[in-house]
Amino acid sequence: MNTGLKGRTAIVAASSQGLGKATAQALAAEGANLALCARNQQALESLAAEITAKHKVEVFTRAFDVTDTASVQSFVEDVARKFGRIDVCVTNAGGPPAKDFLALTPEDWRRAFDLNLLSTITFAHAAVPHMQKNKWGRVVAITSVSVKQPIGDLILSNTIRVGVVGLMRSLANRFGRDGITFNNVGPGYTRTDRLKQLAASRAASASATEEEMFQKWAADTATGRIAEPEEVADAIVFLASERAAAITGQTILVDNGSYKGL
Repeated sequence: MNTGLKGRTAIVAASSQGLGKATAQALAAEGANLALCARNQQALESLAAEITAKHKVEVFTRAFDVTDTASVQSFVEDVARKFGRIDVCVTNAGGPPAKDFLALTPEDWRRAFDLNLLSTITFAHAAVPHMQKNKWGRVVAITSVSVKQPIGDLILSNTIRVGVVGLMRSLANRFGRDGITFNNVGPGYTRTDRLKQLAASRAASASATEEEMFQKWAADTATGRIAEPEEVADAIVFLASERAAAITGQTILVDNGSYKGL
């Protein structure tokens, strides 16, 4: 399938590891030039070297925290100056911590808002005008299956990420005539460092092993398995492609069927 991404410019946030890294690699494999950001410059440079050697695309990197609005805006403008265009923007950030509702503080809520909702707002606000110039664009937000089915003690994620879905649906309506689509990808249990940390935390409180936690999560899916980051990345690449022009305002779950609704 020709994705039409060769020579286009794609921003991928939080791309030094996990789902962001897999997404960057998948977009590069389609021939897209990349603008990558995360907090760890060394990890970004290592990934950039790996990608350029393998796929012969241009890669621009910058280290900053996506909760820093000014840094996000400056990064997007510098990407536009360097590449002359912005075609794809994949928003992403680490998930907020797992805590009981009564243990959460106002600062926990503010941090989660800044991390998972405000960062998406800021990236979209900065990138959309550049997409409007070419009457073409794709904004894809990495959210979670929790936007459809709340997960246990992940109340911060359950609450804040739903706001991202509302944002993307609203922007799909507002900018659809400009040739820009807005979609969410909602991963379920995916074999990332974040999930390993969650497994360790829950295993400790349940007097179980990490592997037993993985087995429990896998058993709760329709396929009996945990997803790989590359499988989530493939869904993102499709939504970013020319072939997905008729899909907008949607949330695509990549969860091995763990969501039980219709």
